[in-house]
Amino acid sequence: MAHIQVQQSVREPMRAPIFKRMFWFTAGSLALALGVLGIVLPLLPTTPLVLLATFAFAKSAPSVEAWLRRHSVFGPIISDWQRNGAIARRYKVLAVGMMLGVLVLSYILAVAPFVLILQALCMSVAAAFILTRPS
Repeated sequence: MAHIQVQQSVREPMRAPIFKRMFWFTAGSLALALGVLGIVLPLLPTTPLVLLATFAFAKSAPSVEAWLRRHSVFGPIISDWQRNGAIARRYKVLAVGMMLGVLVLSYILAVAPFVLILQALCMSVAAAFILTRPS
């Protein structure tokens, strides 16, 4: 009887179960959608949400992660963060300026003092994080 030798290929890593990939894809999609909204809404921090989306897509859809890295707007944010933990100065100015604008608008619209204080605290923490990152 002839001995048949089966050629072994380099073993590919096992793919995550479908429910895990679906979870990460959903999380990435939600984070990216909120990050896009964060471009115009100051309470949503674009950079951390895009970074979260990149992480989630790396676990679920590498092609989407690659697209994000090549994207003209999001790509530089991701590469700056990965290389230096940095946020570009223009994004810092934009983020903090919009946070201040929303706080002033909330004051003008006579938002309840408790809400103003809560907004100010949350925005202060977000601004401190943003401003302490390298540029």
